[in-house]
Amino acid sequence: LIKEEQEKQETDRPFTCEMCGKGFSQNSSLTIHMRTHTDERPHSCKTCGKVFTRRGSLLIHMRIHTSERPYSCEICGRSCVQRSDLTVHMRKHTGERPFTCEMCGKGFSQNSSLTIHMRTHTGERPYSCKTCGKGFTASHKLTVHVRTHTGERPFSCSVCGKGFMDSHSLTVHMCTHTDDRPHSCKICRKGFIRKSYLTDHMKTHTSDWPHFCKTCGKGFSTSAKLTVHTRSHTGERPFSCEICEKSFSCARGLGDHMKTHKTERPFSCKTCGKGFNRRIYLTDHIRTHTGEKPFSCDLCQKSFSNRSSLTHHLNTHTGVRRHSCPVCSKSYLVASALTVHMRTHTGEKPFSCHLCNKSFIQSSAFKNHMRTHTEKVVST
Repeated sequence: LIKEEQEKQETDRPFTCEMCGKGFSQNSSLTIHMRTHTDERPHSCKTCGKVFTRRGSLLIHMRIHTSERPYSCEICGRSCVQRSDLTVHMRKHTGERPFTCEMCGKGFSQNSSLTIHMRTHTGERPYSCKTCGKGFTASHKLTVHVRTHTGERPFSCSVCGKGFMDSHSLTVHMCTHTDDRPHSCKICRKGFIRKSYLTDHMKTHTSDWPHFCKTCGKGFSTSAKLTVHTRSHTGERPFSCEICEKSFSCARGLGDHMKTHKTERPFSCKTCGKGFNRRIYLTDHIRTHTGEKPFSCDLCQKSFSNRSSLTHHLNTHTGVRRHSCPVCSKSYLVASALTVHMRTHTGEKPFSCHLCNKSFIQSSAFKNHMRTHTEKVVST
């Protein structure tokens, strides 16, 4: 039976590629296929110069320049350049994922996504950066990566002019202007800019913390968060500021710090005008005006305006001091207290008075000192 099937395929596909053995029913199809081996692209776009192996592919490409989108979704009205794009788009509404990974069972809406996903199992990274040699599973990931070398940011915000390396980052950024949070938790209704943030948040409801710290036993929703946390024990701070040489345990911490040099504080309180470099800081600050304390302790019913304060408070019940000094083994309830303590060993005094050059280990001491100057001015 298998032999009969093979003979039938040979009869139906008499035109065979000498390079890979693939068969075709028409000679013209074989001719087009051969271009995948020779990289011949005879059809050129007169507008941008992009070349294609098929004339049909060129005609579809031209719709990008003419803005022609003849295929429209009847559910949401979105229009597409080609019918296959509409077919894939419709699966967002139907939830259909017809392409399944045989290794892990994950489903995908299009075959190309499955092909890229399979490389996470095989380790194949066919797209390499010519500058640093880093490999990628998909060509579009390489394209975005190359921009880290060239500095190109082709996607610009129409509101503030900020540039981004990829369209998705721009889309997420636009939400900071519109306050749009399209990904909502069905349990507590909290909204998020990115789907990945919602995924991490959901684990706070399910108690799914699969990544545990070997030092203190604390659990984390992702391996990346565990890596950053581990640095609180090792003292590793691989991200350094080129301006003041201050170092941080994670890239986000460095990013927030850099804004202190640029004095960029895009999130402002409408009540008092105070500016913040992150929206979450503004949200916490607003509660100082409203008196809202949505985070409650289950043990003593004490409430707090932000989650980190609740976390620190819970340690007073458990007595757990997860943050230990690698020099003298003294332990602390919170990482910030350990950071201040470490300065007693290193001699670091990052808060300096510009009036008398006196330096301090922590900001509270610095603020108290600055008042001595203002009091002198008032008294005179």
